[in-house]
Amino acid sequence: MTYRPLDEHGLKALLGDLPDLRARLGGAQEAWRVSEVGDGNLNLVFIVEGADDALIVKQALPHLRIVGESWPLPLARAWYEQMALKAQAEAAPGLLPKIHFADREMALTVMEYLRPHVIVRKHMIAGVELPRFADDVARFLAQTLFRLSPLGCGAAAHKARVEAFAPNVELCRITEDLVFTDPYRVAKLNRWTSPQLDDLAATVRADSELKRAAQERKFQFLTCAQALIHGDLHTGSIMATVDDTRVIDPEFGFVGPMGFDIGAMLGNLLLAYFSQEGHETSPGERDLYRVWLLDQLVHVWNGFAEQFLALWRAESNHPELQGGECFEAELFADAEGQASLEASRQAFLRTLFEDSLAFAGAKMIRRVFGLAHVADLESITNSGRRAVCETRAVALARTLLVTPRQFSSIEDVADAAALVSAVR
Repeated sequence: MTYRPLDEHGLKALLGDLPDLRARLGGAQEAWRVSEVGDGNLNLVFIVEGADDALIVKQALPHLRIVGESWPLPLARAWYEQMALKAQAEAAPGLLPKIHFADREMALTVMEYLRPHVIVRKHMIAGVELPRFADDVARFLAQTLFRLSPLGCGAAAHKARVEAFAPNVELCRITEDLVFTDPYRVAKLNRWTSPQLDDLAATVRADSELKRAAQERKFQFLTCAQALIHGDLHTGSIMATVDDTRVIDPEFGFVGPMGFDIGAMLGNLLLAYFSQEGHETSPGERDLYRVWLLDQLVHVWNGFAEQFLALWRAESNHPELQGGECFEAELFADAEGQASLEASRQAFLRTLFEDSLAFAGAKMIRRVFGLAHVADLESITNSGRRAVCETRAVALARTLLVTPRQFSSIEDVADAAALVSAVR
């Protein structure tokens, strides 16, 4: 196929020429209902509904949708997304949508239509509790970050994955600029709640300690090839019901630092937390929901750490699972060796915790002062109330990015968020 952006007519024709998909949709091709529902920054997304079933069709555009044709992007990003979906679905079964068809030339992916799933960010704006959310996200993080790293796979497989995803340069560059650099300088596409946050934006640009911390994390993002990561894991890239959770949109995927995925999730939960006052119709209306959000923060990290360690103990060096080639079991066979190995595991998790907090802080700051914001905050119509929520988020974000070592546990982070939120 030759690339062309699809519309309703072209999409029906393309799917009608694919027997498996035509049969899956059912009914007459001309009666299929096509709706363009893409509300993200990058792509076209369609729902195609037939007599028997419905499908999601996602097509990359040759530019950044949020900006326009002045910011070209490679269509190959759809291919990286397809590879990431397949690898992560194998590592974390049941937590990603099924791919029914993919075409590299058309930058096209046809996937399972998740219904009645709703984007988690929308749930959190509405104040909806999701009983499975934290457990499922913790499992996704633990299984993908362990099994798609040298701890859980062979060296050759890891190096092949590094090579396969290394050309995803342009999407990584978006992260490198928009997360780690632009919020700390005068950049054309930066925006914030003005005039309320004008002084705070200037303070961030003048904060040498904060800028140094951001650049240290940028260096880590550029150089630390620990695992295949989603690359854009936030509450807008997860769909859920009360009894099912699915991770979507890993087109920013590459082999990078584990803490970036974890931090992105923790940071977005904190943004959801700080936004709640802006969604209240009466003071204190969302108090219980704020408690629930901090519980999710705690359960995501603690659940991840517990499951990651369990996988490391059970699957590393497992011959039938073709496990990792680091920390070879025969090197730690006696009791002293086992104790030493466990100490290494705990030290690894401690470093990863600090990495995750720092990346969380960077992700929070970019959502206040950079190009792409979050609906949690943007949907607060009163700019004064929105600015108060954002100021509190930035206050905690700076501490997370600059001094993550001061937090001994994720419970400490939750306590710090509550303390910042209580300041009037």
